[in-house]
Amino acid sequence: MTTLDARPSTDALVVAHSPGAPDGEWWRDAVIYQVYPRSFADGSGDGIGDLPGITSRLDHLAELGVDAVWLSPFYRSPQADAGYDVSDYRDVDPLFGTLDDFDAMLARAHGLGLRVIVDLVPNHTSDEHAWFVEALAAGPGSPARERYLFREGRGEDGQEPPNNWQSIFGGPAWTRLPDGQWYLHLFDSRQPDLNWEHPEVRAEFEDVLRFWLDRGVDGFRIDVAHGMVKAPGLPDWDGHVSMIEGSEQAFEEAEHALHEHASGAAERVDEVTGSGNQGPMFDQEGVHDIYRAWHRVLAEYDGDRALVAEAWVEPLSRLARYVRPDEMHQAFNFAFLATLWHAPSLRDVITASYLASDSVGAPTTWVLSNHDVVRHASRLGLATPGSRPNGIGADDEQPDEELGLRRARCATLLMLGLPGSAYLYQGEELGLPDHTTLPADVRQDPAFFRTQGAELGRDGCRVPLPWSAQEPGFGFSPTGEAWLPQPSTWARYAADAQRGVPGSTYETYRTALRVRRAEALGSGGLTWLPSRDDVLDLVNRDVRVVANLGTEPVELPAGTRVLLASGPLDAAADGTLLIGSDTTVWVRP
Repeated sequence: MTTLDARPSTDALVVAHSPGAPDGEWWRDAVIYQVYPRSFADGSGDGIGDLPGITSRLDHLAELGVDAVWLSPFYRSPQADAGYDVSDYRDVDPLFGTLDDFDAMLARAHGLGLRVIVDLVPNHTSDEHAWFVEALAAGPGSPARERYLFREGRGEDGQEPPNNWQSIFGGPAWTRLPDGQWYLHLFDSRQPDLNWEHPEVRAEFEDVLRFWLDRGVDGFRIDVAHGMVKAPGLPDWDGHVSMIEGSEQAFEEAEHALHEHASGAAERVDEVTGSGNQGPMFDQEGVHDIYRAWHRVLAEYDGDRALVAEAWVEPLSRLARYVRPDEMHQAFNFAFLATLWHAPSLRDVITASYLASDSVGAPTTWVLSNHDVVRHASRLGLATPGSRPNGIGADDEQPDEELGLRRARCATLLMLGLPGSAYLYQGEELGLPDHTTLPADVRQDPAFFRTQGAELGRDGCRVPLPWSAQEPGFGFSPTGEAWLPQPSTWARYAADAQRGVPGSTYETYRTALRVRRAEALGSGGLTWLPSRDDVLDLVNRDVRVVANLGTEPVELPAGTRVLLASGPLDAAADGTLLIGSDTTVWVRP
């Protein structure tokens, strides 16, 4: 057993990040809650979440204590990819309601002190977008086709695709039309990629930004922010394209980095998280010109409007380029999300993150779960904790649900104890695991179908939320309907079963957000204290954050005041408190 040093020598301290002003722009230290509209709350009773449902549950988010809400797409769409195939960027899909419903939701959120960020999908449109419909009708060589990436094929009679690129959802990234031309789609064939070298495309999206800014939104999360511009000539590339590649190999490489823990390991950690997309279709220099132009658009409006990059980019020094002072304001830290349950690797990626973000004066934006990856309560319950981010099925290793939740709470308190901004994915405040036994006949993710089931896809993390333990459908819909089936075991995770219950996951999140705000941790600094290899020990302002990822307990110094713990603490024979395995505590030094 290890006893924490109550007064470590200053020579042993490592300052990773210096404190900032507690009254800076809101997005620098905000905690933002992601709402996936079709799975949050259903007001109509059709089993699909909608804007009135969201409005009816905004009190839950205000009581939780978050600062803002990010809504995944609710625009007009044929729903080939759950709304990420947009046919009209200026209207609400009837599935979710109307523009009046959006305005009512926005007004209610602002009335509760919640800012609202909406999703923007600029890499591609739906194949039902007016532009693409026009392009199909106009034929080869027409100006309408110049808005997209149409090309002639290779080989005899153009029978082969223009290059060898593969779709992120599986299969070729090109589809051939009856007139012989091919069009590019990095995702599903119903999501044609736009040509961002075309001035009309750029002007259109600046106008879309203004449409929603004029309605009062507080910012935009940019989908595939690293993928809009392609390398000139669209050259062949033999690499593999996917959203994220967490693996056993990554864990082994992280362990190797520990054994060679010389200076520079923090920079090398970028190479082993597997959180970056590679290839000539990603992270091209031209994307930065787009974001500088968008930054200028947002600057025309008051209220510190924000741009948030979904950029699967490595190393972290490349990611930092997206949040330079004249570009985006935040960029999700997927390197942190992808790092496995290994204290030295987590320390390295946290340190490297501040090194990169601080170099451009941007906040580090932490995230553990979202609508594209297995929930961290399930990832962390696997034999290789943190692996399998791309889906878990009934025939796969099943997570240890209790262990996964304990580690998830531990990871969350570590994340919320760090300076910067943080994103929460709906349901994680309830401790929700993935639905890991969904049958094939209910799955809807196009990645599942395009890979013939080889990639299970993201349905498991998108199952509708449980609000009430005793109601049909756990209160998600007034009819009990749900577009994806909910596990019967989810009654214990329901919001009403946790609200007001000391030590519940919901109340732990609520307390953490209250303390984080009171102690100004989001704008604070980070100093590492010396610790054993399986413990993370840091100070942020006047709060000490200790995460024990090992199997042996850690003894708190006598007289330490515990502000919050992710799980129960044991007591030693002399009455001092012990931090058990997979537990994080916030204490007064």
